[in-house]
Amino acid sequence: MKEVRTVLESLNNVGIDPVKAVIGSVSDVFQWEEQKVNEMKGYLLSENFRYHYEHNAYYRMLCDDNNITPADIQDFKDLHKIPLIPVTSFKRPDSHLLLSTSLTNIEFEMRSTGTSGIPSISRRDRETVDRSIFSLYAMYRDIFMFSRGAALFLFPSPEEMPEMGMVKALNMLSGLFDATKCLVKRASFKPQEAIEVLERWENMHTRHIIGPPFLVYKLVKYLKTNAIRLKLDKKTMVINLGGWKKFSGMEIPRSQFNEDCAEYLGISKENVRDMYGLVEANLLAIECDKQSKHVPPWVHFSLRDPKDLSKEVPQGRRGVLAIMDPTSLSYPGFILTEDLVYLEKENTCECGRNGQKVVYITRVPGAEIGCCAINLEKHMDEVEAQKTTVAP
Repeated sequence: MKEVRTVLESLNNVGIDPVKAVIGSVSDVFQWEEQKVNEMKGYLLSENFRYHYEHNAYYRMLCDDNNITPADIQDFKDLHKIPLIPVTSFKRPDSHLLLSTSLTNIEFEMRSTGTSGIPSISRRDRETVDRSIFSLYAMYRDIFMFSRGAALFLFPSPEEMPEMGMVKALNMLSGLFDATKCLVKRASFKPQEAIEVLERWENMHTRHIIGPPFLVYKLVKYLKTNAIRLKLDKKTMVINLGGWKKFSGMEIPRSQFNEDCAEYLGISKENVRDMYGLVEANLLAIECDKQSKHVPPWVHFSLRDPKDLSKEVPQGRRGVLAIMDPTSLSYPGFILTEDLVYLEKENTCECGRNGQKVVYITRVPGAEIGCCAINLEKHMDEVEAQKTTVAP
């Protein structure tokens, strides 16, 4: 049966974007059985592959080197053959060659800088920006269901860092709240100010805290050190994005982090949620209340053998993450990351959603330790060090 493919082809034939249609139906698609989801992925990704093969000379040359053409990618079972672009390619001086469109069509550039200081640049045209925005909001709404409340943003405003991917993605949440406050200003964060804002919102809003783990950790550590225990709200969420490794290399222990948030913020451990994403992809895998990170159902995560990246590893085994994302038209969204992960064995979840669930482990050996959060922490530490060395 090819019911899903037939419907998506019909939408395409009458001028309705099937990718946007699937994104707009995320809550329903999360309920689909695996075979139906795979049929949908097979169609969307094979069509996206065909588009880039036909519009991108650099990528077509890569495909030719691998003896792969659109005729080889027909449905889900063929997706593992799609040539991948190493994520490091986005750091190259000639990264514009990755584009499947002209530079004049680029609407937005997003950046992430690692410890080397060389930025990773991903460029998006209008259609890709549209799909990215729809994708993020669809996942935010389906999993968090925010439409009111107040959010304490522990990250810089977009005005200060307009091109940082983490800031852009998290700031999109602002339109879903009644009140927001951004507390990282000029690379400075004062935990006491955060406490005062949270107390001012008491009995007015359901209060949420959103930011990279290292800044939420800094707030909770301040509370712990000063024996301050807040009592936030029953539905308060702490939402993290940016990775659990600090610039120093220290790993923030997730389990203890959850315990401390529960004790010193007065919230449920299940309401501490993490998200996984990277600047080069148009997605966030978001934790549900069962603490499983759900991959957007239109995106496929393919795990590769670290010793032979051309081979996939079985579900449940660790591997190097390859992302296949049909939302990208400005450049091929077939990206080989430097992240070692595994997919949970069961595609069903107690929260009621089906589909891939990813568990991040670490970076692959030899990979640069770098992301928006680490770059931000490094910048904040440098600014703080400069302040302390300046004579009064």
